[in-house]
Amino acid sequence: MTSFDELGLIAPIMRVLEAESYVTPTPIQSRAIPRLLAGRDLLGIAQTGTGKTAAFGLPLLQKLRTDMRVVKARATRALILAPTRELALQIDTSLRSYGRGLKLRHCVIFGGVSQYRQVQELAKGVDVLVATPGRLLDLIAQRHLRLDEVEVFVVDEADRMLDMGFIRDVRRIVALLPKERQSMLFSATMPDDVVKLVGDMLKQPERIEIAPQSRPAERIEQRVLYTEGRQKRGILISLLRNPEVKRAIVFTKTKYGANKVAETLEKAGICAEAIHGNKSQNARQRALARFRSGEAPILVATDIAARGIDVDEITHVINFELPNEAESYVHRIGRTARAGASGIAISLVDETEHGLLRQIERITRQRIQVVPAPEGVMEKAPEPRREPKHPRPPQAAAGRAAQSPTEREGRRRPRRKSRTGGRSHGKGLALEASR
Repeated sequence: MTSFDELGLIAPIMRVLEAESYVTPTPIQSRAIPRLLAGRDLLGIAQTGTGKTAAFGLPLLQKLRTDMRVVKARATRALILAPTRELALQIDTSLRSYGRGLKLRHCVIFGGVSQYRQVQELAKGVDVLVATPGRLLDLIAQRHLRLDEVEVFVVDEADRMLDMGFIRDVRRIVALLPKERQSMLFSATMPDDVVKLVGDMLKQPERIEIAPQSRPAERIEQRVLYTEGRQKRGILISLLRNPEVKRAIVFTKTKYGANKVAETLEKAGICAEAIHGNKSQNARQRALARFRSGEAPILVATDIAARGIDVDEITHVINFELPNEAESYVHRIGRTARAGASGIAISLVDETEHGLLRQIERITRQRIQVVPAPEGVMEKAPEPRREPKHPRPPQAAAGRAAQSPTEREGRRRPRRKSRTGGRSHGKGLALEASR
């Protein structure tokens, strides 16, 4: 299908799509929406950035609007599970936008913040609930939420649920749902545990696979730059100073590494924000807001924290460190070249990462272009200044520095002598203690 007009969507939703300049559905939207409108369960295998939220969100909203009913207290008609807070917020924002004018009540719940407002919203009952598994189960255990009224159930990013250890929680949630419901599961890859979840959760599902698993988008130009570990920060600074880099995500393996890289970029005069799991929810939201607005055009992120980022016009993705799993590489670079645009992915690879690069090339079935380092790169970027944990008072430090080595040696305490007059040694002390 080449137009949303052909998908059978109701007029209020079509007006929103026209206002948002949605003209041509993506492949997963054109294939999923008619099947979901017909009430089928769905298994969708598609990469990040292919339009999955609209693919399940538009039919879900149409179903709820067409069959309007009063929602019971502490209940919800539709439940969408997401692995991260950022993705939950992104889905909620999109569904509110698609459903404006439909008079449906929405709520999003996740951990890391007070539950007070979330409990208040749930008390009246909601039509659409987007949630992370942990906070959802907490509120169910406290009897602030019931799932016996769920008509539509969606699990997004199921493979990331597995990576983050949420599959058991998802199974517990599935057990609480009514048997008669419409269910959908979306995943970029299909590991064994996700396959088992599909069997437990879906009934004779339609399977839609948009692209071969672990294949990056064709509009992404991939490059690799060989370097030594000590040169990485200097090369990164040179790359980000290129005027062609309008908005970029820099990926690191660890939370500590994300902080350190962001500090280095700030010291070099490049406005950057770090986002990872140790940041508070408010801090993560501030960082994302600054990134979206362009106030901080560089975002340094770990894999899990970046999974829910849905920002258009990201021109570059830079792998400061390669991920341990080749599939994560595909998800990372999928942050660029969204909504029909093109993008560039650059990986900085040192001598310890050659094996990881070979795995990525093997699973993506393509050789990545090798490019030289930018000219004039410092061998090592300046380290962020660090204060000693217990700094000496300036006078004491200055006085000690003024002493000669001989004077300092003379101030050392003599070793304690034993009762026999000789210097104390371990054997002597043991002998003395045994007497």
